[in-house]
Amino acid sequence: MVERSLRITGTNTTFFNKITKTLTKILIPTKIGINGMLISIKRNSLIKAYENFKKDTENYDKEELEKKYDEAYTVYLEALDKYVMDSIYKKVKNNTASEFEKNALAKYYEVTSLKEKEYMDYKYRKQKYLLELDKESVDVSAKEKVQEKYNKFYVDKMDALYKAILKNYSIKLADTTNIYDSSKEWIYVKIFYTLEEYIKNILPLKMEINPKDEFKDIIDDYERFESYTVGKLDTKDNIEKNMILLGISRKLFTHSIPLIVAEQCYEKLLKDARVLVQDTKMAAKREKAYAMLINLIEDYNIRLLSTKVYWNDMKERDNYRKYWDKYKEISKLKDVDFVEYMRQKEILFIKNDMKKLKNSKVDYSKIMTYYRRKLIDYGAIKELKNDCKSIGKYTGTINKEDRVVA
Repeated sequence: MVERSLRITGTNTTFFNKITKTLTKILIPTKIGINGMLISIKRNSLIKAYENFKKDTENYDKEELEKKYDEAYTVYLEALDKYVMDSIYKKVKNNTASEFEKNALAKYYEVTSLKEKEYMDYKYRKQKYLLELDKESVDVSAKEKVQEKYNKFYVDKMDALYKAILKNYSIKLADTTNIYDSSKEWIYVKIFYTLEEYIKNILPLKMEINPKDEFKDIIDDYERFESYTVGKLDTKDNIEKNMILLGISRKLFTHSIPLIVAEQCYEKLLKDARVLVQDTKMAAKREKAYAMLINLIEDYNIRLLSTKVYWNDMKERDNYRKYWDKYKEISKLKDVDFVEYMRQKEILFIKNDMKKLKNSKVDYSKIMTYYRRKLIDYGAIKELKNDCKSIGKYTGTINKEDRVVA
């Protein structure tokens, strides 16, 4: 599409400019009407080209149909872009725009501002923005039959755009040339925001159109996610919500968010969860944060590490296999003694997490103390006290195998 810059000029109060402004206000409805007609024509052509392209038949040249579909899509987007610049922009400039139109123009500027610094993000997000803009119009004014046909195209195209956006973020996150992880914080935010946007706005429509069996693997997670869409969320809730989003992404965006990137996202959530546990002062809230951390550790192991095929460190792979074997052995208790199953599982998670944190650059001393107290409470280690006054009071712990835990 041909890009055209938009520039808001200052208001001139001369006589001729006042006349021009008045005439523009009179002519705007006509201009909008023309643009609306053009968009409707281009939209109908697009729908027809899309349906022809998706036909499952050998009597048509697939490449030719795809070419016609791509051309119809490009012309359609150009019509939408022209509508924003010729109609919405002029209405905002002349103070005749509705709140919806003002917000639409603000979002347009937000997207176009990405062009210079993040071109790939701009490329996909501008298409997404224009489609969302017209989707509102279709929902309000189009006939039911047109809506049904358009929605099939809309879901298909949005699927492709979201996958492209997430893949772009994944490439940035996997880039090892930047050694400063803190500079990648915004990428994690964008990944989780994009996943949430998709699951809120696209997935429900996709579930209406496609067969229900297609979503049987994610329906439970989707219902869990819905509970986080109402009310104000605290830090714990946001971590849990993002954990669910990552779980769903392992089914819907396997190639756009490859395992190596999903692993980084999980590690980011684990870090945030550990910090929350050790920084929370109130005992009740800390226990809730701890329960969330345990769930996150299990989610990370089941959804990701258990499916990991390629390991850079063979020793790390062998250690995980031993850990996974223990987990599977403990899981056998689930139907026999559920309480004991939960106790042993939690002990396994704590001990394994303590090994990971031992050489961490982050100060996890508080959560390590918290973990030890949990292990003592569960009888997994014993507390050894030394009250020698000459050297001061020392409190250490030993486990059942009589090994000192530092």
